[in-house]
Amino acid sequence: MASVCDCVRIALLVNVVYPGQRSGGIEADMMAANELNAHAFLQSDPKSICQNIQTLLGGFETKTGEQWLAFRNDGSYSAADYAKVSSEAISKDLANGAQKLWNPFELELKIKRKRWFVLKLLNGAINGLAYMHDHDRLHQSLGPASVVLNTIVESDAAYLVPRLRDLAFSVDIGLSSLGTGPGLLSEGLWHRASAAGASAPLEKRAYGIADDIYEAGLLFAYLAFVPFCEAGVTDGLSLQRLFESTFQLDLVAAREYCLADDRLTEAVKFLDLGEGAGWELLQAMLSPDFRQRPIANTVLKHRFMTGSIF
Repeated sequence: MASVCDCVRIALLVNVVYPGQRSGGIEADMMAANELNAHAFLQSDPKSICQNIQTLLGGFETKTGEQWLAFRNDGSYSAADYAKVSSEAISKDLANGAQKLWNPFELELKIKRKRWFVLKLLNGAINGLAYMHDHDRLHQSLGPASVVLNTIVESDAAYLVPRLRDLAFSVDIGLSSLGTGPGLLSEGLWHRASAAGASAPLEKRAYGIADDIYEAGLLFAYLAFVPFCEAGVTDGLSLQRLFESTFQLDLVAAREYCLADDRLTEAVKFLDLGEGAGWELLQAMLSPDFRQRPIANTVLKHRFMTGSIF
């Protein structure tokens, strides 16, 4: 039976377990080693550790070959959890007829709190990504489940600290690494880079960063829509298909489509702030030409992200 001290220690840790080679194959070991190495590198300088990246405390291998990584417990929620709770709350309010009873000023305040929470969440996630890129690392697995949150209470936005996790597919883009052949975990990325005409080391680096920005754009779209809609109205995959397949990344046309759907009204209003600043930024991040996508630090300076338009 665990002692009180053991329970406290467990509460302070979040463990990620990779199966041994016998059940997970060599890929599982490679992913565990890659995640361990990525975090160790990003935390190598105690003076410049980024608060928007989950903190690794250590790792070990069990007798059965399992790879365990222990992280500091900085929150038990993810951006996906927040979006789910937010959309379910909207559905519950509508089912109870609360929208008709609310004071208009109270409703406006509630929407403003949601906007600020989402903006704080996005800023934290992009700041973590910017830190990784500045330190020659790609994330390559960015999504709603890859951002851990210490709170999902919208009125606590001032205390929200989003942190990136899931670095198993992280890629080293230091020039010395780019000169070597592709590894098993980065083979797909560099194949796409080659298909896009990026073959020289600096071109490959630029493509990799732009690929992460594209994923960040999809995360942006997810957080701009799902928390503002009723449960089941849309999800990440549906939004990706809408933008990529239906409208071929033409967000002007996508906006017109969304504007005609009353269920997406609040999401459209959110992106419309600042004369369409949200759509402008989203279009840049999802540009079909990887060379036209902004870097993470430029995203952070955009007027939509700074909150100057609110």
